[in-house]
Amino acid sequence: MNRFMKRPRHLPGAKYLISIVVFGIVLFLFFNGLSSITRTTSGQELESLERAVRRSTVQCYALEGFYPESLSYLEEHYGLTYDEDKYVVSYEVSASNLMPSIDVIALKQGGGDGK
Repeated sequence: MNRFMKRPRHLPGAKYLISIVVFGIVLFLFFNGLSSITRTTSGQELESLERAVRRSTVQCYALEGFYPESLSYLEEHYGLTYDEDKYVVSYEVSASNLMPSIDVIALKQGGGDGK
């Protein structure tokens, strides 16, 4: 071999290092996307539960002529169900002919504290 020819220099671990970095970036993007999807889904669940409570309340008023006095009435007579470990439903009645105040609050995943 000619001593003036340049030999290609190879770093022994360069291929592996590049592969690991690319894999790490792909993994980061995957988990970031998964987290975004989870947040979106949680928000949609919250809105869906609030709509279901309002719909059941209005249906009760249309069929029976009064708004239900408690959330448990909707659960017993109108089949309303929800995960009490994930959500708190505030249902405040002022009169039987006035729409109750309905608020749905998501609980934090780690504990039972309100958001």
